[in-house]
Amino acid sequence: MNHALPTRRRALALAGAVGLGSMALASCGDPSRQMTSADASSSAPLTLSLANSLDPQHVTSKALAAFATEVEERSEGRLRISMFDSGQLGSEPQVLGQLRQGIVDMTRVGSPGLAAWNPGYHAFGLPYVFDSEEHYYAALDSDAMQRFFTSNEDAGLLGLTYFTSGARSFYTGSTPVRTPEDAAGLKIRIQDMRTQVRMMSALGASPIVMAFGDIYTALQTGLIDGAESNETALDQSGHGEVAKCFSLTEHTRIPDLLTIGTPAWERLDEQDRTTLREAAQAATENHKKDWATSIEESYSAAAEMGVKFIEDIDQEGFREATREVVDEFGADFPEVADVLDIIEKARG
Repeated sequence: MNHALPTRRRALALAGAVGLGSMALASCGDPSRQMTSADASSSAPLTLSLANSLDPQHVTSKALAAFATEVEERSEGRLRISMFDSGQLGSEPQVLGQLRQGIVDMTRVGSPGLAAWNPGYHAFGLPYVFDSEEHYYAALDSDAMQRFFTSNEDAGLLGLTYFTSGARSFYTGSTPVRTPEDAAGLKIRIQDMRTQVRMMSALGASPIVMAFGDIYTALQTGLIDGAESNETALDQSGHGEVAKCFSLTEHTRIPDLLTIGTPAWERLDEQDRTTLREAAQAATENHKKDWATSIEESYSAAAEMGVKFIEDIDQEGFREATREVVDEFGADFPEVADVLDIIEKARG
């Protein structure tokens, strides 16, 4: 049986508990939240909640659902994971706070969102720290990076694995962004991240922080000139209907992190911790292939929508124009410098 999808009753109950910020309320009526894995059985399983802001049809949501199924199978039904997609339990910052309190057990989060607890995560939002997809995977799969992901247990959370979210590039209504000079003066929607604010400032662009769901209308009305994301935004979110120029700057590669709260981690014995780690790593490997397929499909679909892909990009010019941002964060945060060193050592 697949327990990845929650019932509406459980979603509403846990969402209500989250809104009140009370672990006691989250646990009320749910004995599973007071169990340890040593007490669990197939007839009385330990159920862990997993919050995810993405739509359930997103390729990464599907990887998380596969992870949930794998955990149940590997544990012979003793461990089950209830999925809460589409931001049912709140925004990523809200859920991270609840993760540390034990209200929510696991979440998928954009890695720079973890910088509040470990500034080293700022490194993943910095421009041009990865030379290529191959370099990106070599760095994230390295033993040193895996140790970094699991180093925050004392802060109330630790990373189980990562999922790629591809290379982020600029897309606009009709203006190609081939050089740093082309970006100057443009109003670009960004995520609420310090690294992106600084990158846009270095390029002379105006950073506009807004929710992802507001981008379509903002592009349509001219409130913004463009945004930055991967190719899936064009077809899966319909942005290709109002943005006809996708410039392949590939300025950042920001991984998502599957994170578990320390309170949930402490309820698992060593064997079950291994089960979660191995299932998570298997999900990551499968997701790499699924992500590549998703990008190819989005590229083709966007081209049919009339989107023009700009490939003659002055990558070195962009790298030089934003180098000060990388240097600044490396100097301000020793943890960022440590992560950048791991990334540097992964260069082939």
